[in-house]
Amino acid sequence: MELTLVTLNWFDVISVALTFLVIFLVQVLNVYLHILNDKADNAKSTDVVDKAPAKECPILESPVSPIATSPPKSPTNSNGKLLEKQASLLDTDSHEDEDTLSLENLFPCDQTEIYASKKISFIIDELIQTEVNYVNNLKKGMLNYGKLKDVEDVPEGLSGEAKQRLLLGNVEEILELHEQEILPLMLRNQRDLKGLFDEFAVHFEKNRFYCYVSFTMGKKSSMQLRQDHREWLQTYQTSIKDKLGIDSFLVQPIQRLTRYPLLLQQFISEFYKSGISCKPVLSAVCKLETRMRRALDVVNQAEEIPNIEELNELDLLQLGNFRRSTEFDAHHFPTRKKYRAKIFLFDRSLVCTEIRKKRLAFRQHYLWENVELQRPLELATSNANKTINLLVKQQEGGSSSSSSSASSGKREEFSFVASEAAVVKQWLQATHKIIEIARNEHARRNTFSLPMDLVIGVVISIWLIWQYL
Repeated sequence: MELTLVTLNWFDVISVALTFLVIFLVQVLNVYLHILNDKADNAKSTDVVDKAPAKECPILESPVSPIATSPPKSPTNSNGKLLEKQASLLDTDSHEDEDTLSLENLFPCDQTEIYASKKISFIIDELIQTEVNYVNNLKKGMLNYGKLKDVEDVPEGLSGEAKQRLLLGNVEEILELHEQEILPLMLRNQRDLKGLFDEFAVHFEKNRFYCYVSFTMGKKSSMQLRQDHREWLQTYQTSIKDKLGIDSFLVQPIQRLTRYPLLLQQFISEFYKSGISCKPVLSAVCKLETRMRRALDVVNQAEEIPNIEELNELDLLQLGNFRRSTEFDAHHFPTRKKYRAKIFLFDRSLVCTEIRKKRLAFRQHYLWENVELQRPLELATSNANKTINLLVKQQEGGSSSSSSSASSGKREEFSFVASEAAVVKQWLQATHKIIEIARNEHARRNTFSLPMDLVIGVVISIWLIWQYL
């Protein structure tokens, strides 16, 4: 048996090596582009409600309550050029956060004078210690009530995974966020306040605290379930020797979310009183406090969603994440009906409800890819700056409310009139970003594309076969 030696020249070696190198580089490029796309999508989605300028930090004189919060007032400055930017909660198209544009915020400052203040040190210690207590209380509550379905005499209305989820909501998800993310970042940044505030703000920018919105939307069902089985729950509470009970356990998430901005406001107030000159820390805490209050606004508004009549839970799952709600005077053109409306913005659709005293009656909902928002053309009217017209795609054979909308394939559906022009400006900025994100997602779903590495791999394989065979 003879062995045949294969002779290779440099051309063969280089060709094969180049082939594998190209495939490797294509794979690396694909991963890099995928990461960039994910970052861009996350930035767009979080900018809808989170990103905001934070040049200076407003001090609220009234405490933040879990019932309602107010948007930050725009501070004044000597130049007066930032007032227009800071007046809008959502105006982030033309600039970055103001703190990132300031050179002095890019360099670390001496935080010794901050810790020298006993009041500020006490506030930081309270922030961290209450976070430890919060995590421990949630863990204890989950230990007491997280396995009710396994209790022998549990009533049928509380048995099963579905009822357990309905009773406790997503407390386990909230616990995981604070135990694995928030508490560790506080502990490792105890001596670096700027790092603590910056890392904390990132979680709001990434919408990680949306779990509180989901928890709030399920609160009504949980309260009803607890009321229906109050006697059994009290008996079970006595048997496990729980002094507080399930009601106290389930109210803690909202109490904790409300407590954050209060502590930060105390920190900022003492910061100014002490005359500390460490501006990077001040800028970071202002940015975080602003995001916290806006997250709390969304949580408070989400509490009304379960009160919408004729809107079942299955619909909510299809609407996407909730973003904000706003009241308008609505005029529905097809029915010529006028009423006071509350409009709810979700990632995938807009929901219109009619306000009837303490009730919300569901009226219409529209997917973002099917609607367009416009300002009225009649600029002479006094309400022009306070009005938004909602147009929907014209159906085949449908009638149009105006010749202009018919020629463009759309018809006027609603006219929304706000109490102030600033409300319309903020609302349009939010909706335009949501619509852009929704349309991009819709376009990606309807577009077929082959992976780049697959296409190049096939081409290279064909070339190799033709070259050597």
